[in-house]
Amino acid sequence: MKIIVAVTAASGAIYARLLLERLLASEEIGQIALIFSRQAEEVARYEGIRFPEDRRILRYDRDDLFAPPASGSADYDAMAVIPCSAGTLGRIAAGVSTNLIERAADVMLKERRRLVLVLRETPLSLLHLRNMTVLTEAGAVILPAAPAFYARPATIEELCGSVVERTTAQLGIRLPCYRWTGGQTPPPCGE
Repeated sequence: MKIIVAVTAASGAIYARLLLERLLASEEIGQIALIFSRQAEEVARYEGIRFPEDRRILRYDRDDLFAPPASGSADYDAMAVIPCSAGTLGRIAAGVSTNLIERAADVMLKERRRLVLVLRETPLSLLHLRNMTVLTEAGAVILPAAPAFYARPATIEELCGSVVERTTAQLGIRLPCYRWTGGQTPPPCGE
């Protein structure tokens, strides 16, 4: 699979790092296109996050609209914007493509491919809610960065991992993950 991972400047760069690590752990993943918004790397540094490096990760400049993710013929299977700022979500909902993140998301929608937006914003305004409705109607998945507590996470990474597990599942990637079973021992994901 070929996946696009876009990282915006919303707080929560840990989600992007964990997603990249999980994708790299999957044998299904052949290539990851990685795009950062203008301030995303600065926010990640502030939050103490370092991103993995791997030969399968190809970084693209946010202003390079000639990069492969800008075209449907590049055949990416899915895209995650993680974390996704409300501003990025709004521009995608309006069909605005001023940078590679927005253009790649537009391509995913027009090609009817998986687009997962991990929104990191609270509280939500009526504009945010309407933009989420527009994107859901267009085929995107809105996945708020709302961690689950069922697995009794002991660390921040485990807590954030629950959002990343949901993200990989929505991208169509089968990886081991927690399943709620009403308090009984859960089977591996996919069973």
